[in-house]
Amino acid sequence: MSIGEFCNRTVIVAERNCTVLEASRLMRQHHVGALVIVAFGDGVNKPVGLITDRDLVVEVMAAHLDPEVVLAGEIMVEPLCVVHERDGVFETMRLMREHGVRRVPVVDERGGLQGIVAIDDLISVLAEEMNEFAKLISREQAKEFRKRK
Repeated sequence: MSIGEFCNRTVIVAERNCTVLEASRLMRQHHVGALVIVAFGDGVNKPVGLITDRDLVVEVMAAHLDPEVVLAGEIMVEPLCVVHERDGVFETMRLMREHGVRRVPVVDERGGLQGIVAIDDLISVLAEEMNEFAKLISREQAKEFRKRK
């Protein structure tokens, strides 16, 4: 299974020079907890950073900084950890665990942003797979019961 099959293809983006206030309004408008910061180059939007709602609270609000002055590029998480569309689900999970991140942008072979995957998405995928295993166990038990009856 490739991560490209499971990532969210609707990604809310901003540029480095976006103010933190504008970034927070984008998050609210689109009901998301993170923005991917992009730079346009080679004909594609390349992810260069990530801002989460937690970054807004910890880096700006708690520090009493002015959200109309602080720029996204000043608080974004870098270096950015990304995965490629063809990377596997378990490879992506390993990378997220190693880097201690809950969200990872998904890129194509040119480095262009194609989606984002969050730990919530992966938990849903794993839960579906575990449910299928549970069904298998039940079927196997029923089959054995019928056979030995």
